[in-house]
Amino acid sequence: MKFGLQFFPSVRPEQVSAEQYFDDLLDLVEDGERLGFDHARLVEHYFHHYGGYSPNPMLFLAAASQRTTRMRLITGAVLPVFNHPLKLAGEIGMLDAISRGRLEVGFARAFLPHEFARFGVSLDESRDRFDEGLEIVRRLLEEERVAVDGRFHRFHATTSLPRPTQKPRPPFWVAALTTEASFVNAGKRGHGVMAIPLGGAEMARLIELYRAAWRQAGHPGRGRVMLAFHMFCHEDAGEARQIARAPMERFLRSLADAAKDWTSGTTSKDYAGYDRLIGQLEDATFDRTIEHGSSWVGTPAEIIGQIQAYVETVGPFEIASVQAIFNDLPYADARRSIELFSGDVGCHSF
Repeated sequence: MKFGLQFFPSVRPEQVSAEQYFDDLLDLVEDGERLGFDHARLVEHYFHHYGGYSPNPMLFLAAASQRTTRMRLITGAVLPVFNHPLKLAGEIGMLDAISRGRLEVGFARAFLPHEFARFGVSLDESRDRFDEGLEIVRRLLEEERVAVDGRFHRFHATTSLPRPTQKPRPPFWVAALTTEASFVNAGKRGHGVMAIPLGGAEMARLIELYRAAWRQAGHPGRGRVMLAFHMFCHEDAGEARQIARAPMERFLRSLADAAKDWTSGTTSKDYAGYDRLIGQLEDATFDRTIEHGSSWVGTPAEIIGQIQAYVETVGPFEIASVQAIFNDLPYADARRSIELFSGDVGCHSF
């Protein structure tokens, strides 16, 4: 298993300025490269303190590419529903060149109703826009003189520039939550799948669906699965929980607030069951995330045990993307956490 760093802003300007926030993140990226972390990853969200500091992850990853030489740089993820594929393809080619071929591109459908409303896009078009946008971006990166006459996008023969540094293009990831079709389609298309760690048995089932679809499509290997975890490591177990508890609780509350439309009457055929799912997220607490295995908090020995327990339930997966700085957790605490993690946990075989 490889370990990388995921960043997901959930702060208000009065808590941490954008300037300070990105200074801390870029310093942490530099620390992460020195400590052997595999990648840096950032989301795309808008308008709300849940994610709103990162409307364009590729801007951040371009900066991160100049502070590193080895780490992979992953969008976690860009949203085709809010971006024209011609623009996305050009930006991907540009960042792949700037990073000297270290970019990996994660795509997601988006799920926050307030974002769809502000962009004037129907929630019921989410899946179709995602499928069309992803396929057009793939073609623009792999082919020249691409002409499209789709449901949402139309343009005559176009060659996207710059051409990708990696051939035929940077690796793709598809974000999936709980929908079986998302895991299956990612496997069929030969893309990696990035997900959040659900309850063990359900996550194991969804991963197996992905791997089965991968095999049935004739792709070599077994695919790539990336799961995202909150992580805070400290020499003292009690101190670990005391330091991490409040920032993580604020992160969880920001998610529930950003997604509250789902529990107040919003529905969509493309998001079946999201009222129940978000309702469960509203009940999430710091202690429950540790209990369910989606957060790793404690001493290095404790975290090794938490990872082993999760892998025993879910089965092996390729990459863990750890969120080491969340809400207003101080940079100094996050830096010490990843130092301890890399020294005692990162070298462990899982």
